Amino acid sequence: MATDLHHFLVLPVDVPGPARRLAEQLGNIVRAATSGDLGVGWESALPCRRRPANRPCPGRMVVQRTEAPATIRWRCSVCDDEGVISNWAGSPFDLRARQLTVAGAVNEIVISAGVAATLRDLRLLDLDCERLVYRARAHGEGAALLASDEDLDELIGYVAAEANHESNRPRQRRLDAALDALTGAADTD
Repeated sequence: MATDLHHFLVLPVDVPGPARRLAEQLGNIVRAATSGDLGVGWESALPCRRRPANRPCPGRMVVQRTEAPATIRWRCSVCDDEGVISNWAGSPFDLRARQLTVAGAVNEIVISAGVAATLRDLRLLDLDCERLVYRARAHGEGAALLASDEDLDELIGYVAAEANHESNRPRQRRLDAALDALTGAADTD
């Protein structure tokens, strides 16, 4: 599937649910690909959206960003779903670093797929934390965050703030579970 992301940036209010979910998945693929390294294909923690035989595909999205032409290639690690996304540069989903940063010691924090999904659902992340969340790699049935101690502390702060202000009880429980997982990982480092 070849996709021009510009067609999905501004959707009408009455767009059908499947089109809205496709737009969300394409945006998440762009976020994942732009949070990783240029030219390197890697298996993200993003789940495949296909449902062969009415069962969720167990695959994860393998993403690769190329420079010229600026395209993102993606494929499922299990099923035959694959595609190319163009015109993503400069979109709200583009998480490329705008300046060079000094790399420090990085820890691998293994989290469940549910915690990874909750982190992707956070509403108030800065660009660095959003890049951290979407750079999560597939790891068994869950995901692995690669974060410095400072990055992890910052992410914990965002999760705690959102959990403290959440009025929807089920979402608050998911945020609390994510907070527990991250603080538990921070305590062991």
